[in-house]
Amino acid sequence: MKENGKITATTYQMKRDDVTVESKHPDETIAIGRIVGLSLEGSDVVALVGDLGAGKTCFTKGIARGVGVPETYYITSPTFTLVNEYPGRIPLYHMDVYRLSDSAEMGDIGYEEYLNGKGVVVVEWAEKIEDVLPADALFVYIEHLNDSERKIRFTGSSDKVETLRHKLEEGGFS
Repeated sequence: MKENGKITATTYQMKRDDVTVESKHPDETIAIGRIVGLSLEGSDVVALVGDLGAGKTCFTKGIARGVGVPETYYITSPTFTLVNEYPGRIPLYHMDVYRLSDSAEMGDIGYEEYLNGKGVVVVEWAEKIEDVLPADALFVYIEHLNDSERKIRFTGSSDKVETLRHKLEEGGFS
């Protein structure tokens, strides 16, 4: 929802290594993702966890805009291609591992090149391959509250989450 022309969200809880916000609308989910994207650097990994329809791809659209992927690029889930690559201030590698049975299949898509590259890697269904993700990955848990509202929880290294907490507060999500 917009209040006074500004997208708003309600914060549930904030700790040094765990930040949770509520999105009232898909536009807010995108706005939160954009803030995350603005705080990312090359070689960062964002691990998305959530049920089907929770908003992982919607959130990734925001990340894409935050890392500078032009609006002319339509962001879609790479369910059948496994990886979509987008140019930006930082390249974005968007993975969807839903169709993989486990992390052993990641070698087939050359995931190490992506994880060790200079771009930002966003992984949907990350819980399926958690054992091959870097220890400093930012985990984002998206919970479906109803048709439009989502609870979004961020966990990761204290430094990353603390930086993100400040960025979310600056963006009006506090």
